[in-house]
Amino acid sequence: MELEAVIVELERNRKVFNTTLTDMSQPLINWKNNPKDWSLLEIICHLVDEEKEDFRARINRAFQYPGKPLKPIDPAGWVKSRNYKEQDFEKKLQQFDKERQISIAWLKTTADLNWDNSVLHPEYGAMPAHSFLYNWLAHDYHHIRQINGIKYHFLKKNSGDSLEYAGNW
Repeated sequence: MELEAVIVELERNRKVFNTTLTDMSQPLINWKNNPKDWSLLEIICHLVDEEKEDFRARINRAFQYPGKPLKPIDPAGWVKSRNYKEQDFEKKLQQFDKERQISIAWLKTTADLNWDNSVLHPEYGAMPAHSFLYNWLAHDYHHIRQINGIKYHFLKKNSGDSLEYAGNW
């Protein structure tokens, strides 16, 4: 997949997140199908932090410091350490949109850089910049699926309907 195609998809996903998450009811924003799941609020907080501190930063590190180890991050731990459940959903959604726009603009300047440059990931070993890029897009798809799952299960629980007619989930 070409860099330009990934940029187009990341931009499209920016719009998907905005459209899918704008004007959510407070009960849906904080709802979890089970206590171990993430809420929509926790997901958008996670997306903001990943945008700034994971994908964009790590690709940039591969360009600037090839062969060097990555600085550790703790996305799963951030849920509690950064108090995601107390954040303002609308502000975080706006922040994600802004950060994604920054990412898109930056990515458009990287075509001539060496996308084969690798950094050392503590779990996966040498990871080239292009692998972070493709995983960034896959990460979007993962959370779009997760968001749709939350919305489906919220509807199922709160409608009192089996939703069988809609098809198998």
